[in-house]
Amino acid sequence: MEASANPVPGGRSVLERSPVSRIPDRILKWGLTTLAALILALLAYFFIRLIGQSEGAFRSFGLSFVFGNDWDVSRSIYHGAPLLVGTLITSAIALLIGVPVAVATAVFLTEICPRRLRAPLSGLVDLLAAVPSVVYGLWGVYVLIPKLLPAEKWFASTFSFIPFIGGGTVTGPNYFIAGLILAIMILPIVSAISREVLATVPSEHKEAALALGATRWEMIRMAVLPYARPGITGGAMLGLGRALGETIAVVLVIGNAPVIGHNLFTQGYSLAAVIAAEFGEAAATPIHSSALFAAGLVLFVLTLFVNILARWFVARGVRGRRNTGGTGLAVALTVEESQ
Repeated sequence: MEASANPVPGGRSVLERSPVSRIPDRILKWGLTTLAALILALLAYFFIRLIGQSEGAFRSFGLSFVFGNDWDVSRSIYHGAPLLVGTLITSAIALLIGVPVAVATAVFLTEICPRRLRAPLSGLVDLLAAVPSVVYGLWGVYVLIPKLLPAEKWFASTFSFIPFIGGGTVTGPNYFIAGLILAIMILPIVSAISREVLATVPSEHKEAALALGATRWEMIRMAVLPYARPGITGGAMLGLGRALGETIAVVLVIGNAPVIGHNLFTQGYSLAAVIAAEFGEAAATPIHSSALFAAGLVLFVLTLFVNILARWFVARGVRGRRNTGGTGLAVALTVEESQ
């Protein structure tokens, strides 16, 4: 040991690495730092570019572009409230339908499904993400719309006393069909993230609950889901971001009507859908093109806000888990008190 610490020619210890051997570490560090900086610069460029291109629309219409209720290309009037409302409604429907199904799928695959079937079933769920959005849209047009139209009419008639959900005229393409398509499209990403988070739940939490006589469902409800809640919330927010930006599938099934619908089963529009549908014809009209860029800016800010909110939810959940200790003993005491 003493001999190994003796200096070698040049004044270096034999245990010390030469400066040349550390060059790959420096290259890796600066390379990754440069890539991260380029990503941030790209986002900043997109944001600045959108602001510059949408300046004409905001100069002409001001804040009424966001809050006004009139999008009329023939009269060169562009108010984006119907688009924003359609985006929020379809995304909310996607969350209400898709997230519970995705979380239930993740819980089944991680806690209940036989081990030999987990990989094949997980692969089948993940394959939903490989289906092109235009295929989902065509499936919605030729299958969902005609098949669900009678059920939608019955539902709107039966629950006509519920504002916005019942009553009114039911059309084929509508908010609900668009939201249902989006729910199917966000299911793979939410399910995949939920599975990864559920797999990190310590076995001590589960064993503590089962040792006190909890059933499997009680163990999942009291030990697994509370621990994984921050990650599941983050996955749901990522799914929401996916739903907000979907274009082709929504264009085909939402109806492309730039008005705020009076109920859930009427036609509407969304920010991403109007950009995809009208951008080709807007090149000849500067104000129309600027309005579409302004719609993209609103969508960009909305998506950015959703991602910031997701990070906040995840960080708050992690802090809360640390403050409570996150031990199997705490879970056991919770189960015992519930009994």
